[in-house]
Amino acid sequence: MVRLSEAVKLAFASIGSAKLRSALTTLGIIIGVAAVIANISMGTSFGQYFEEEIGASGTNFIVIFTQKNNVFGDSQFNVVENTNGVAAVSPLNQQSATLKYQSAERTATVSGVLPDYEKVGNINMEHGQFLTSQDRNVAVIGSDVAYDKFDRNLSVKNFINISIRNVDGGMSTGTFRVKGIIQDPDASFVSPEVDPAGRVFIPLAVMQQMQHRDDIGGFFIKADSLEILDRVTDDVDENLARSVGVPSRDIDNEDAKPYSIFNQTDILDNLNQLSSALTTLLTSVALIALVVGSIGIMNIMLVSVTERTKEVGLLKSLGFLPVRIY
Repeated sequence: MVRLSEAVKLAFASIGSAKLRSALTTLGIIIGVAAVIANISMGTSFGQYFEEEIGASGTNFIVIFTQKNNVFGDSQFNVVENTNGVAAVSPLNQQSATLKYQSAERTATVSGVLPDYEKVGNINMEHGQFLTSQDRNVAVIGSDVAYDKFDRNLSVKNFINISIRNVDGGMSTGTFRVKGIIQDPDASFVSPEVDPAGRVFIPLAVMQQMQHRDDIGGFFIKADSLEILDRVTDDVDENLARSVGVPSRDIDNEDAKPYSIFNQTDILDNLNQLSSALTTLLTSVALIALVVGSIGIMNIMLVSVTERTKEVGLLKSLGFLPVRIY
């Protein structure tokens, strides 16, 4: 039997004699190690990217919405507005609607809001102005609606028809003059709940009139700073829960509340979980490649030793010294 030291010498000698095969296997090891390092780095970069993009997309926002009617009203709006740490808030009634421009019809989300939505949503206008408290049948549209929805671009002072289904089951239709076009957000990732590009904004009172309802569907809130965002979210949640009649014992029970609430941090946490899962998957694939490359190296060494076993035995029987054999 060949001693371990002799086998190692023989293996390295064989690797040197088969340079191309050895180089390709070594390349596999290098690629595997590089892939592991690259995937771990990518995972960290994804997390930083999402954090920067969400920060650029908006603000320290909190979103509250309900699927039920007559949950929120003016009293709940006052509760939210007067919570410490709330910089601005706008009620939000929104639903899918049919837009008609000239003879073309398209579907888009229409949101009824107050003028403060411009501050809460970090809205920048490309053309025209955002809504004011004196506005009635005017609309502010996102860049996707203005430039991508129809064959011809919409511009300020154009007229569009908006049709939505009201709570009675009928259709409500109104004609609106385009007052402004919102600039496309700088961030490439924007949460759908706060992305203005594909939406149409009209005054809240007009939206409620078209919906045949006087309640509020949700709130879009801006906190004073990111540092206090979680505290403000908890305070708003607690105050709002008490306002809609949730018992004190169920304040911390999300299932007992007739609404949902989330903030910018919640979205970022979900994206970080997705990023971690993706990194784990890619790293696992890279590790498999690394193991396969390592097995290839061991296989070459084993084959090299096995191929010369008889040769080494014959040379030793003839009296050759190890230094002459290797």
